[in-house]
Amino acid sequence: MRPGPRKTAALTIALFLIFFQPASAQNQFAEPPVPLDLLGTGTYLSFQGGLYPEGSNRIPASHAAEGRHRASLVQPLDPAGRPDPSGKIVLLSIGMSNTSQEFCNESTRNPVCFPWSFVGQAEADPAVNHRSLALVNGAVPGRGARHWIDADDPAYRFVAQTLSSRGLSPEQVQVIWLKQAHIRPRQSLPDADADAYRLVESLGSVVRTLKDQFPNLQMVFLSSRIYAGYAITETNPEPYAYETGFSVKWLIEAQIEQMARGSVSERAGDLDYRFRAPWLAWGPYLWADGEQANPSGLAWLPEDFSSDGTHPSRSGETKVAGSLLAFFKTSPYTQPWFLGRSAEIPTREETACRPEWQHCPF
Repeated sequence: MRPGPRKTAALTIALFLIFFQPASAQNQFAEPPVPLDLLGTGTYLSFQGGLYPEGSNRIPASHAAEGRHRASLVQPLDPAGRPDPSGKIVLLSIGMSNTSQEFCNESTRNPVCFPWSFVGQAEADPAVNHRSLALVNGAVPGRGARHWIDADDPAYRFVAQTLSSRGLSPEQVQVIWLKQAHIRPRQSLPDADADAYRLVESLGSVVRTLKDQFPNLQMVFLSSRIYAGYAITETNPEPYAYETGFSVKWLIEAQIEQMARGSVSERAGDLDYRFRAPWLAWGPYLWADGEQANPSGLAWLPEDFSSDGTHPSRSGETKVAGSLLAFFKTSPYTQPWFLGRSAEIPTREETACRPEWQHCPF
């Protein structure tokens, strides 16, 4: 009996890792990595963990208050961006090939999102707001973070065409899921020129461009890369995939710090959400240390990847899509518009996360 495609892909990865692994993709860490949401006040190469400042997975109170306010502003808009009960709320994905696969994974021969993708799962979920919410895949394969800095890049023309083909406009885009990385990074932490630092710079520029392109953009939820320990190419192996988590963390912290104290980050640039950028927060944190499952049960197996060990297979796409759907259904910053009903907003005094939340989003 011939092995199935998943077993064949896993075998190919294993053999390549054993015999042909290139030096630039050896997936070697300077010290054992711990997922950021489990690292807490601990450190990786002297860099503190946690998704938010001070090693915490909780959004600081003032930033949380702004997030709840932003969620209340998200409403159906007509193509000109005016409030309209019969209008649309566009949730747009922005990123590279992995982002596109996980969010929708349509093909030129089948422009409908696959049922195991985020869009496919959301469309089949009766709890989701199917009346006014429009889920649009704007991620473009091969377009890494730097491509999205320039508003004249073809990636933005693709997004505009995708919106137009569905009778939607840039003025209706109010929420974005952003998952990005640099293609072929070269320097890892703690090098002073590490890609993690450069990615903070790129992401800061990207979110400002997104605000310019989508004038009614309220919120951007970011995720870092999934595990890349099986990678056999230089596209974005470990430790770079893991270290993109620090880039996202530092970007969000830069906005929190700027709004609290008025200091603009030299790396991230101006992130003032009153004028220059959307409100930023973590979406689902997707990195786990290979087959070692995190407390929520997320683990990354060889069969979760295609033959390059970098792009997710169907099972990998399903895992990300499920995490993304759970996040949008349970976060107090997304429930009002994603489910089309009022969210049960937790108070500052609450000290425990709900078990269905991967991290405390308040």
